[in-house]
Amino acid sequence: MKKAVILLNLGGPDSLDAIRPFLFNLFCDKRIINLPNPFRFLLAKLISSKREKTAREIYKRIGGKSPILENTKAQAEALEQEINKLCHQSSLTLGSRNKNLAPVSCVEKFTKVFVCMRYWHLFASEVVESVKQLDPEEVILLPLYPQYSTTTTLSSIENWQKHARKHGLKCSTKIINHYYDNKNFIAAHASLIAKHYKLASKIDKPRVLFSAHSLPLSVIKKGDPYAKQVEKSAELIVKKLAIKDLDWSICYQSKIGPVKWLEPSTESELLRAKMDDVPVVLSPISFVSEHSETLVELDIEYKAIIKDGYYFRVPTLRTDPLFIKCLADLCA
Repeated sequence: MKKAVILLNLGGPDSLDAIRPFLFNLFCDKRIINLPNPFRFLLAKLISSKREKTAREIYKRIGGKSPILENTKAQAEALEQEINKLCHQSSLTLGSRNKNLAPVSCVEKFTKVFVCMRYWHLFASEVVESVKQLDPEEVILLPLYPQYSTTTTLSSIENWQKHARKHGLKCSTKIINHYYDNKNFIAAHASLIAKHYKLASKIDKPRVLFSAHSLPLSVIKKGDPYAKQVEKSAELIVKKLAIKDLDWSICYQSKIGPVKWLEPSTESELLRAKMDDVPVVLSPISFVSEHSETLVELDIEYKAIIKDGYYFRVPTLRTDPLFIKCLADLCA
């Protein structure tokens, strides 16, 4: 069976001039701002205009653009290689078990991994055309959001489906909604945290902070499972770490606007750690690639809160072999 795996991600501006249209696309999403048009359109215009200057300063600190597209392309390449490897191993195993079976080409069973962004290039409208040329028998939608949320996972899936219908892409579709409790996802996090915990332990007993992107409480109250899934991910990672009397907590970053969001904030937890004079091991539990919220918010702004030498930021999973194995198994 010929398959197309679509890696769905947020996207980010690829230049300083792309910041305002990127922000507009973000805030014009009905899953982000639940208002009917033209009110949502007008509000998105206003917010993107007001936030452009601040966002420009943020992106200037990381080279004038988001690295998320390059990160996601690297993940797509690693995933395609892993699936091809598993396909080859499976074919060899099948052949050794039954000599009478004709060999099945891996090309016939799997073809390509595509990258599709929600708010900037590569847009779904662009990617659907490439997938149509491939003419797969099955499309697998694989969001790079480990924990499900209507604001991320559902938004990306709905957007893909809309453009697939518009462009006449007709084939079987498999949707991966989440993998917050996948054993390889958990093991990948635990392995990275353990390395930084060992370094921090040379100073004193560290506190592990699991930092996730925050959401408005109004979204959670409507039944969004994101917060519960973040909590479960953290609990499973702590269990996998198997560190006696581990000091840890969950916190939330990237809040904007005046409404109530998930708490405690990452900033408040860092201030608490500073007051307690303990080293911090900070793991971005809801992010799987580096972008402005990790490279600026975590690595520059939040790092400045903690005493020099007491801050140990765990990298995102990116192309960690265990994480890629997690994704490949989901596509099987």
